[in-house]
Amino acid sequence: MERRDFVRIGMAAGVAGGTAGITRLAAAANGGVSGPLLEAGVQEQQAHMAAGKLTAKALVQAYLARIAAIDKAGPAINAVIELNPDAVRIAEELDRERKANKLRGPLHGIPVLIKDNIATADRMSTSAGSLALAGVRASRDAFVAECLRAAGAVILGKTNLSEWANMRSTHSISGWSGRGGLTRNPYALDRNTSGSSAGSGAAMAASLATLAIGTETDGSIVSPSSICGIVGIKPTLGLVSRSGIVPIAHSQDTAGPMTRSVADAALLLDAIAGPDVHDAETRNAPGKPAGYVQALRKDGLQGRRLGVARNFFGDGAADAVVEQELALLKAQGAILVDVKLPNTDKYGDSELEVLLGEFRPDLEAWLAAYAPHAPVKTMADVIAFNQKNAARELKHFGQEHLVAAQAKPGLDDKAYREALANNRRYAREEGIDRIMREERLDALVAPTGGTAWLTDYINGDHYGASFSSPAAVAGYPHITVPAGYVHGLPVGLSFVGGAWSEATLIGMAYAYEQASRRRRAPGFPATVNVAT
Repeated sequence: MERRDFVRIGMAAGVAGGTAGITRLAAAANGGVSGPLLEAGVQEQQAHMAAGKLTAKALVQAYLARIAAIDKAGPAINAVIELNPDAVRIAEELDRERKANKLRGPLHGIPVLIKDNIATADRMSTSAGSLALAGVRASRDAFVAECLRAAGAVILGKTNLSEWANMRSTHSISGWSGRGGLTRNPYALDRNTSGSSAGSGAAMAASLATLAIGTETDGSIVSPSSICGIVGIKPTLGLVSRSGIVPIAHSQDTAGPMTRSVADAALLLDAIAGPDVHDAETRNAPGKPAGYVQALRKDGLQGRRLGVARNFFGDGAADAVVEQELALLKAQGAILVDVKLPNTDKYGDSELEVLLGEFRPDLEAWLAAYAPHAPVKTMADVIAFNQKNAARELKHFGQEHLVAAQAKPGLDDKAYREALANNRRYAREEGIDRIMREERLDALVAPTGGTAWLTDYINGDHYGASFSSPAAVAGYPHITVPAGYVHGLPVGLSFVGGAWSEATLIGMAYAYEQASRRRRAPGFPATVNVAT
């Protein structure tokens, strides 16, 4: 979770030639699989495999070499917390299936990184970044992991995150966990990645895998996606199963794609969306469409009526970038209407009340179901572990949210139930639904947030403006797409819609992306070049 109300060096000399040198090293080590192909999307990689020019094994090995060169050495962005020791073997098996014409789908043989709060029943840990769960292997896969395996994706490893999905302290440092350390921003190494899906965002920016999965309670997909210059989709609550994901709050948690393109995000969402018997919320979905890939239309903005949410403009530099992009939306046929999203001031405190109220019972249920053998069984156990291991776990910030969640009485508490009803009323019926109905909108648009801030171990995070909360609290979909740069730091443009409007949003986001082509790969500078 990442939200202002809740949490507020140069390259190594041994890797000469910057990213070009890194790319040459990776290619030389892996049969000539080049940097451009590693930065490519699913469709191009699949075309190479179909033509016999590439294998899943070679692709996996090339990404492993790139992780060694960029993530663990060189700029050392530290996005990957653990590699899957079986990734190469799995890729070999998928290559055999391909030779036998037994393709599982468009993700067959494609490497994906997943956040380290998504359970995998394999030789990797599922720790949410906490040393309390280091080395703990989940007893079964999360539904998202099951879907990825069934689709033929290779789970390459786990990504680092803000510990406990940034629900540990009021004074946290996004992208830091006790187990994984700090993830650094590929666009300026002294800048923050935001969180909590910090590793997934940085890994996609640095092309450490083809695809990644993040999770969000409030901002944890869209904020690091915007700040790391990639595409992120936070789906409608219930479109993607929550089962097996280390939780904060069942009323807002969801997993979603984090990729370098809208097309790849649509493919990934196709793979992970759908009903799950272990998650009752997924039964509320109106039915999975024929495929989100079908929504990828270059005319997706034509005739669409977009509400420009002016009360979510508040960062001068980011605003200036997005203001320029509004003209491009109009040029693609969109009709723009300035609006003010109503009642956004009526669920700030009540949102935190709900998250704290759900955190302890949800976490303890996850521990019992997915990690019954773990040394911690309860929230109280986690708090005690951190106190006992304070030198490693509490050296940068505390655990105020864990303590506050432990003190909450539970899901039958009147204050919790009233806060939940308040959130749904003002974020849904009297918020997004109301403005879209009154102004006859297809979506809302605004800057996703500001630029990356300097990582600050003394004062913690420095959040600026953010458009994450309305969709997060409502449980509605939110897509961010790269919109431009401020002194080389990425800025995202957000598309937010009503429940189950993913296909519509994907169409608009794709049309914008294809017309703008704003994303550019990072150069891993030590700091911001103000001349950029």
